[in-house]
Amino acid sequence: MNVPAGDSGAGARDGDMGPAEFRRYGQKAVELVARYLEGLDGIPPLPPVAPGDVLARLAPSPPEEGEELGAILQDIETILLPASTHWNHPRFFAYFNSTSAAAGILGELLAAGVNANAMLWRTAPAATELEYLTCRWLAELVGLPGRFDGHINDTASTSTMVALGAARHRAAPEARERGLSGLGPLRVYGSTQAHSSVEKAVVALGMGRQGYRPVACDPEFRMIPSELERAVVGDLGAGLVPCAVVATAGTTATTSVDPIPAIAEVASRHHLWLHVDAAHGGVAAILPERRWVLDGADRADSLVVNPHKWLFTPVDCSVLFTPHPEAIRQAFSLVPAYLETPESGGHSGLGSRNLMDFGVALGRRQRALKLWMVMRYFGRSGLQRLLRSHLQMADWLRRQLEAGEGWEVMAPVPLATVCFRHHPEGAADEPGLEAHNREVMRLVNDSGEAFISHAAPDGRFLLRATVGGLRTTQEDVERLFAALQLAASRAA
Repeated sequence: MNVPAGDSGAGARDGDMGPAEFRRYGQKAVELVARYLEGLDGIPPLPPVAPGDVLARLAPSPPEEGEELGAILQDIETILLPASTHWNHPRFFAYFNSTSAAAGILGELLAAGVNANAMLWRTAPAATELEYLTCRWLAELVGLPGRFDGHINDTASTSTMVALGAARHRAAPEARERGLSGLGPLRVYGSTQAHSSVEKAVVALGMGRQGYRPVACDPEFRMIPSELERAVVGDLGAGLVPCAVVATAGTTATTSVDPIPAIAEVASRHHLWLHVDAAHGGVAAILPERRWVLDGADRADSLVVNPHKWLFTPVDCSVLFTPHPEAIRQAFSLVPAYLETPESGGHSGLGSRNLMDFGVALGRRQRALKLWMVMRYFGRSGLQRLLRSHLQMADWLRRQLEAGEGWEVMAPVPLATVCFRHHPEGAADEPGLEAHNREVMRLVNDSGEAFISHAAPDGRFLLRATVGGLRTTQEDVERLFAALQLAASRAA
């Protein structure tokens, strides 16, 4: 006997829950998220769990009969949430923040409800055109010229691979048909501080790890354009094929900003594809006084900005901009007969563009809705107020560390990430300083007060704190500094 959908709790089911049951449990789920966000301040950002703790509390096999959703939500609240690292926490300072605004959370719910697959315009007209508009909005906010087109990927790793795929196609178009065999070795350049996803993309695109050439940086961890020029000229003389260069606006370790205008000159001189990794730092250009972070980016062939890093949009959401959308389409488009539609042909503008043509993925969930809702909810001025507050709080932390006894600020602070270490009096050797600062980090993170991370941009171990959480206040930064002071005294 069939059980009417939604009329039963646990047991055999032949269909989805009905509207009444969905409303009931939907309200419970929203209430669960609201309680979670409301209570974040009272829990540690890094959970006190060990590997295997979660598995030990969950059923090892799927249920034979369906379970009541209330029991599932209970397990989420009592097992999964306490064992989660809380990126939304106001004292999560460890990495580039991925805090989700309520408007973005609701956008995810609505996108899941519609469940559009935006591979073709025909399969998702609203999602396709909203993505075009949303990218135009973001381009305007950060000051990119109107000729820059945009589409949304999951992360900057994918956006960078797509951009470098287009660069490879421009440098060696014959590789699309017969691969890289027999071609001169291609080379991609990035600074020694470039994100690891750049090298990974070079590997994935068949150019090998030897195809990636790290370029030296100055004392402020910015690429040295003359070193880039020297590397390119040397490779040309060796019979290699320079293909692309990646400039970074906001490096992962220190948020340093490469001199993009000078790098663009080298790229233009040697016909390199210029990709700008502004995954984190690009959002700062929403502020007129920080628009300099994208100086020279108007000359880029591609540029990536991640709204899920500093624009309060839930993971995942990475916008890839380019003034050459047709170059990306030529590199990636492959249309079998079953995906041909009457609307095909308008690939680079409104209307009938098929987003499957602009990367590797065929199936594409609707990521634009949450970003569009976040930008509408806060508006330009609201986003600017939030970004300015983060920059001010990071500057306060920098000044406290510079004035505090035994602390060293280890890098410039162009954005809202502060790199520092504790240097006890008399300590000199780097291994000892690393061990001491690892202990400081452990004590801070284990205390439950805050969550910080580390880096070693020039080989020296340092601590880092990024201020960028939507819910972070001045009091939270003051609590971080107090936790650092206490940890340093105990680690001495």
